[in-house]
Amino acid sequence: MLDIRKSEYVRGRSINLALSERGIRALKQVGLQDELVNHHGIPMKGRMIHNLDGTRKPIPYDPRSNQCIYSVSRRYLNEVLLSATEKFPNVSLHFNHKLINANLKEGRMTFQMTGTNENALQTADLIVGADGAFSTVRHHLMKQPMFDYSQTYIEHGYLELCMPPTSDGDFAMEPNYLHIWPRGTFMMIALPNQDHSWTVTLFMPFPDFESLDSPTRLLKFFSQHFPDAVALIGKHRLIADFFAITPFPLLSIKCKPYHLDNTTLIIGDAAHAMVPFYGQGMNAGFEDCRLLDELLLVHNYNLSTVLQEFSASRQRDAEAICDLAMYNYLEMRDLVNRRSFLVRKKVDNFLFWLLPNIWVPLYLSVSFTNIGYRQCMDNKQWQDRVSESVFN
Repeated sequence: MLDIRKSEYVRGRSINLALSERGIRALKQVGLQDELVNHHGIPMKGRMIHNLDGTRKPIPYDPRSNQCIYSVSRRYLNEVLLSATEKFPNVSLHFNHKLINANLKEGRMTFQMTGTNENALQTADLIVGADGAFSTVRHHLMKQPMFDYSQTYIEHGYLELCMPPTSDGDFAMEPNYLHIWPRGTFMMIALPNQDHSWTVTLFMPFPDFESLDSPTRLLKFFSQHFPDAVALIGKHRLIADFFAITPFPLLSIKCKPYHLDNTTLIIGDAAHAMVPFYGQGMNAGFEDCRLLDELLLVHNYNLSTVLQEFSASRQRDAEAICDLAMYNYLEMRDLVNRRSFLVRKKVDNFLFWLLPNIWVPLYLSVSFTNIGYRQCMDNKQWQDRVSESVFN
């Protein structure tokens, strides 16, 4: 890993991060909430739906108490976390070290130093693999008996564009919303940045991307499906950004167990990579850290007990949010424009206002509480059964 604080910006896989309650609670416990949320995060109080005719329709996340999620810069977040980490005297950061081999049972690892290609051997009492969706630590866990693993690529990819500030330096759109252009089988979203630009992300099937093989076809496609965005992005910038990179795939991963004996654990995307449509990837990873820390304290650092309990309890919740993230893509690109969805949304909000401790809508329970993801899903299924019995 490079020290991102000393490297230049490299364009690529940088979907903006949406910080919500689970991530905020973890940051609060390590004293970083104020810097990352209060001083940096841009509050988003709901979705702003862009219709084909250019009209916009706000859908608040929580009309009862006006809770919001926060748009944060991936790079800034990583810089703050690294700077906070290196302040601890018992922590050493080693950059440009790539894990190439490991004996997990014995806690031995081989790293290749990317600058010189020399190898470095390291040993540890506990190996924690937080090395992302293509985790090398998980790759070695897969060699162990009784380790289950599955991965799913969806048929849609994503490509990032940039909407610059206006000539006056202001936001080109209402800044306190997650903007969505839902178009049935595809969609575009935009999250606000600190410099008043927008990170715009287009999600759609790969064949659709491939069909936009010339500036003329690209502009025709955007004029047809996202007419209000063309002027805000600018034709020349749209063409330059679109053809500068190729679309990236989207992957969901499920596996179990997350541990091996008392020597190895995987967390975050290494354990449960998910598609980004619920904005919970980072939040779930931070929640992993908080839950692991709490278990270490409860069990007095007995690693055998801690790792086994974490793996057993977390796996059910992680699979649930992976499934919910898949569902939310359908909601964002299609259902938000359907009358049945909007009616159900109003019913949910009314019942939440009337019975706040009993009827918590799914999105609110996922984004604004610390209820387990599996329980959030179970509650939604119960609400669906109640609604069907009342309205059918």
